[in-house]
Amino acid sequence: MPASPKPIVLLLGEVLQAQNEWKALSALAELRQIKDGDREEFLDDCESGVHDGVLAISRTYDSVKLTGRFDRELIDLLPQSLKFISHNGAGYDQIDAETCANRGISVSNTPGAVDASTANTAIYLLLGALRRVHVPATALREGKWRGSMGLGHDPEGKTLGILGMGGIGSAFALRAVPFDFKIQYHNRNPVVHPSNNPTNAKYVGFEELLRTSDVISIHLPLNDTTKRLIGREQFAMMKDGVVIVNTARGKIIDEGALVEALEQGKVFAAGLDVYEKEPEIHPGLIKNDNVVLMPHIGTATVETLRKMEILVIDNIRSVLEKGCLLTPVVETRRSKLKR
Repeated sequence: MPASPKPIVLLLGEVLQAQNEWKALSALAELRQIKDGDREEFLDDCESGVHDGVLAISRTYDSVKLTGRFDRELIDLLPQSLKFISHNGAGYDQIDAETCANRGISVSNTPGAVDASTANTAIYLLLGALRRVHVPATALREGKWRGSMGLGHDPEGKTLGILGMGGIGSAFALRAVPFDFKIQYHNRNPVVHPSNNPTNAKYVGFEELLRTSDVISIHLPLNDTTKRLIGREQFAMMKDGVVIVNTARGKIIDEGALVEALEQGKVFAAGLDVYEKEPEIHPGLIKNDNVVLMPHIGTATVETLRKMEILVIDNIRSVLEKGCLLTPVVETRRSKLKR
């Protein structure tokens, strides 16, 4: 492919809410796009030089269908010209950021843009799980009025344990305050700046949070440390009748252990937007009426998607104008543009 007089930016997937802002980048770069295909085709194209000259990749969360995970195999085949990946999502476990860093590729995500929408989703799941709303909601649509509905629980006075007091966790805490929860949290380290703990939630150790919380809501990134962080041993530590909410990543919980805990009554109910093997869902979760299920739609609003897309585009614009990303992930912050 002949050399382009402008830097080349490759879009994987589609921009849905910020098309004008994306098109405006054409004043600074040659814009290319992949909307269909599969991993094998993408790898072949990388190996044969189809994408040589690409400086930056803008990728959507759903573009994993086109390329698979950005793992070592794929990253090793990316063109040497590639220096930046702007990822649309706060979580970036679809990308091996350490391998990117070793290749001199800087990666960005969309922190902040997803906080409100994801926190709203977590509140919805929390309240739905407390009331085990799936049973009467399903019965009503089947013409059975309330069906076999049992009594739920009120949030007032309950202890809410937040695993991960980052942007989403703190936004969730703010939204939980009007429900009169006693709020505590656990991070690797206590939050220092008051703006990151706006509810002045109490910091506790991991096991203390498990043992003392009536509701546990997960807001952690997925990495080697947090993968299957919650399993049989952790469920055994929890209060009888605990409620579990997860809007982070499914692989943080051992789903088989969660199903057992639900069936045994250890877990009263769960509210889930993420799953261990998406889009597959453990059949034990599907058949359990005490689980509120959503198909990973925590950020699926017009407003939030636009905010996310704008930040992705702003990262690309910063690359083209300043040679750096605005929101680089921690693993690649030392990567520098080399031309």
